[in-house]
Amino acid sequence: MNTFYQMWGVITPEQAKAKIEEQKAETLAKMTADGVTEARNLEEQAQLLVGKDIYEILIKGYTEKQWGRPCNELPPFIIKRLPVRMVFDNNYFNDAYQGIPIGGYNKLIDGLLEGIECRVKTNFFDNREYWLDIADKVVFTGPIDAFYDYRYGYLSWRTVRFEQETLKQSNYQGNAVVNYTDCETPFTRIIEHKHFECFGNTVYDNPSTVISREYSTEWQAGMEPFYTVNDDHNTRLLAQYKVLADREDNVLFGGRLAEYKYYDMAPVIERALETYVSMNR
Repeated sequence: MNTFYQMWGVITPEQAKAKIEEQKAETLAKMTADGVTEARNLEEQAQLLVGKDIYEILIKGYTEKQWGRPCNELPPFIIKRLPVRMVFDNNYFNDAYQGIPIGGYNKLIDGLLEGIECRVKTNFFDNREYWLDIADKVVFTGPIDAFYDYRYGYLSWRTVRFEQETLKQSNYQGNAVVNYTDCETPFTRIIEHKHFECFGNTVYDNPSTVISREYSTEWQAGMEPFYTVNDDHNTRLLAQYKVLADREDNVLFGGRLAEYKYYDMAPVIERALETYVSMNR
């Protein structure tokens, strides 16, 4: 509602819904003229959700920078995961609990792995048979196409380049993450890290701050993969690798890379717990 108010001056849910329905009708009319009744791409889906104004100002530029493709070439489900709520509540999701663990995820993982042998800077593929033989079940979280030595070709990814800067000021942007939704700004967002842990006046305890600018770019071999590219080509390619994965007896494929699926943090933790439960029934 805060966004709708800033955009249109509306102050009630009824006024906001009326404005969206007015703009939604224009999109539906164009789709009907083309002989379709359901959104064919992200552009149509976004306009059906929030109208043309918000799509063009807040969604189009950011999304095309993020994915490196026009919105009318992206699948509609990408935007469906974001809820539209007629309330003056700026939280991102509807979840009852939102945030990160106290001390960050490193502290959480340290606790989970306490007392367990861990080896880092170790390439699974350098001694693949050894790792597959030492356990009854192996959880593989790397790229599924890499596991099969790219037998059917490479899956496509988007990756992110971070440009980090330390500033001699206590508070740069007043928030952990600020998105830049226009087409002209080359980066998608700026992260100011101290806001994940510092609240209120504790932000000013340190006179400096660290920010990271995020630049989205096309993945190439050797880069770190971040985001799946869910077009027809990659969907078909994934299906081929999934046939191979389903034949494995002692390997479980989990996470963004191994499942080639976009996960937020809470759903991927849920997925891990569900997998554990199913293994121990």
